[in-house]
Amino acid sequence: MIQNTTQVMVVEDQMLVLGAISALLNMEDNYTVIAQCKDGLEAIGYLEQATEAGVGLPDVILTDIEMPNITGLQLAEYSAANHSSIPVVIMTTFARAGYIKRAIDLGVKGFILKEQPTEYLVASIEKIIAGQRVIDAELALSALDSHDPLSEKERKALKLASDGLKTAEIASRLFLSEGTVRNYLSEAIAKLNATNRADAARIARQKGWL
Repeated sequence: MIQNTTQVMVVEDQMLVLGAISALLNMEDNYTVIAQCKDGLEAIGYLEQATEAGVGLPDVILTDIEMPNITGLQLAEYSAANHSSIPVVIMTTFARAGYIKRAIDLGVKGFILKEQPTEYLVASIEKIIAGQRVIDAELALSALDSHDPLSEKERKALKLASDGLKTAEIASRLFLSEGTVRNYLSEAIAKLNATNRADAARIARQKGWL
């Protein structure tokens, strides 16, 4: 039986934007926003509860990248591991090559700039539901030319450091020794030619690597 209504989860930390996108999609024929989440943490909570109840899973996840608690890329990583049949579409104002490269590596099916009109968003979702991938060719090429020097462990340690956590707190969060965390942070600082943790985090964010 063909499902006529595409059910969408929208994840966005700016409440006005979240409400506006959801309202625009709900005005479209055959689209229903079944969940509005303010960050990736809330989205994962919804997915876990819906899975346990056996109802309410979305057909597509439309998410921002830069959000508190859990980012859109972290949400995409979770979805790939636990709900691989649900396509994830990144929607952002940041056309940073590092973001696009990481999104592609995580299996994200779409990368859409927020400045695009609603018609483009709807058409893109339809293509993605049909099994296609929608990423602007120019953005995809720029992503292929972008080299991210950070390892995943270095990135996680640097992200937590940029959030204000001390070495001991980072070690506890990542289940590592403090010495190992210091090594990861030192490696990240060296690779980015930064002067300290804060400078390394700034550079990595500008490149879309964090």
